[in-house]
Amino acid sequence: MATRVLPQNDAFFISHGSPTLSIDDSLPARHFLKAFREKFTPEKPPSAILVISAHWETDFPTLNVIRGRNDTIHDFYGFPNQMYQLKYPAPGAPELADRAAELLLSAGFKKVGKDTKRGLDHGAWVPLMLMYPEADIPVCQLSVQPNMSGTHHYKMGKALSPLREEGVLIFGSGSATHNLRALRDGHGPPLSWAKEFDDWLKDALTNGRYEDVNHFEEKAPHAKVAHPWPEHFYPLHVAIGAAGGNPRAELIHRSWSNGSLSYSSFKFTP
Repeated sequence: MATRVLPQNDAFFISHGSPTLSIDDSLPARHFLKAFREKFTPEKPPSAILVISAHWETDFPTLNVIRGRNDTIHDFYGFPNQMYQLKYPAPGAPELADRAAELLLSAGFKKVGKDTKRGLDHGAWVPLMLMYPEADIPVCQLSVQPNMSGTHHYKMGKALSPLREEGVLIFGSGSATHNLRALRDGHGPPLSWAKEFDDWLKDALTNGRYEDVNHFEEKAPHAKVAHPWPEHFYPLHVAIGAAGGNPRAELIHRSWSNGSLSYSSFKFTP
């Protein structure tokens, strides 16, 4: 009999879109994330969670090493006051941080940082408050390096892939498209360039063209418009690598807001 792969052995990429995902019930992605636990980890919750967030940019891989509860960082401006009252006091995961650093160094990454003060930014806590609202699972956050490449982040993920076998849920939190200057009011149909990029991404991932995704700047249509800066895309590369580097990809959610902001999210099964 074939051994069943437990849900936490998958890795995920979650498009977190706007911070208003934390309060706006009109966003379909909010309801997708609220159903995440029941759909993807129903039998056994992860022992810990490693989040790769687009909103923590560093020159080299860095992990937050928090003993006690994570602070909630409200790293956004000009939003409704109620959003600044939201808290996600998940326990830190210092043992996971140490293990992740060990794996990265063993894989040849020359320098891995540890931050003992930084909590969770909204790229981590906004999706997590919907996915695991009890805030009772230890969480560690990993940074992205926007001055590096997709391949660099893919290799980061591959180095971290043993964590999945240790019961850790790994997910990248970014956006399938992310051009804030192109946002429009309302929830109308997506702009043509955004849809073309999103269609290309789905096709490339579900057909296993991971080298194309690693080099999306040259391979994807409208890449520079969809991602003027790469920090919201690189968590995807980590997730692919974390699932072993050549996983089976599945589109698990797709919706839009503001004309150009894709919430496409993927599951990667080894």
